[in-house]
Amino acid sequence: MSLQQDVMAAMKTAMKEKDQVALTALRAVKSAILLAQTESGSSGELTEEQELKLLQKLVKQRKDSAAVYLEQDRKDLALPEIDEAEVISQFLPEALSEEEIEKVVVMTIDEIGAEGMKDMGRVMGIVSKQLAGQADGKTISTIVKAKLS
Repeated sequence: MSLQQDVMAAMKTAMKEKDQVALTALRAVKSAILLAQTESGSSGELTEEQELKLLQKLVKQRKDSAAVYLEQDRKDLALPEIDEAEVISQFLPEALSEEEIEKVVVMTIDEIGAEGMKDMGRVMGIVSKQLAGQADGKTISTIVKAKLS
């Protein structure tokens, strides 16, 4: 089943259960999918990789917003953002632990023979593709920096 079909099914369930937070999050996902499909240069269908990037972007936006709200001591605004991020996250693959990410980074560094920070871009590119949807770029970047320095 495609992401769009999964989202529609989840929206129906959220409507039946009168879950406004989930409904808001799912409508945002549906909107983002439609926008991506109708973009100029788009074929009308999203690849699985594009869907993952879209979902990660939506989750990151909500987490960033929540962080800003918490910084400003506005828990009333932060909690819905966190809840929406959790709803959207259910469509992403299971996230890897830092140890698992570290293993992939070390393996990649050994494979390409990376020596120092000058090779960070190459390592990041390979690891990011390999772990698409399973780890966020910030975590990968932190681990790669630690291993290469």
